[in-house]
Amino acid sequence: MKSGIIILSELRGPLRELVLDIQRRFDPKLAAGVPPHVTITGSSGMGPISTHTTQDELRSALEPVARETEPMTLRFKRPIRFMQTNVVVLPLDPNGPIRALHERIKTSGLVFEHPRFTFTPHVTLSFFRELTPDDARALLAVRVDEPVTIDHISAHRTVDITNSKKLLELPLGDAGDRNLPVRKTSSSNRGVRKSR
Repeated sequence: MKSGIIILSELRGPLRELVLDIQRRFDPKLAAGVPPHVTITGSSGMGPISTHTTQDELRSALEPVARETEPMTLRFKRPIRFMQTNVVVLPLDPNGPIRALHERIKTSGLVFEHPRFTFTPHVTLSFFRELTPDDARALLAVRVDEPVTIDHISAHRTVDITNSKKLLELPLGDAGDRNLPVRKTSSSNRGVRKSR
């Protein structure tokens, strides 16, 4: 990942714990370093936003985008290797409301790098670990049936995947307070199944 500013939506509640459990099993370094999140911009569709962008410029560009975008509830597709790499992600359908959000960000006036990949909104399940063939098969067989609700976006200045600083967080539509609390939940396997 190139340094820059990316836009994501952190997972919350039981889904966060569920994804963390998967990451802890298959990539403990990723689980320890980055909160589980849906990547919306920065690695596909549009590259990272320029690091020269100020926090005020980000807020000015992104607040109207957030206000115009209603919260969305989406379903994950089956895990895939991301763009012929060893990275395994849980993708979302790149069409519909999440593409509309992505395009609003892309046309908001912010300066960003050229994209390396086509738009693939996703949650990263494994990034650092070299998966054994058995682990790769097991991870690609995982299914997450619990839907994800995207009701906020946040901008993060990144150096690499585990070194970032949150610059701002905005609710979508009339989602409420800007800093919604993360509910503490116990880990569970609810919503996860393995395909046969």
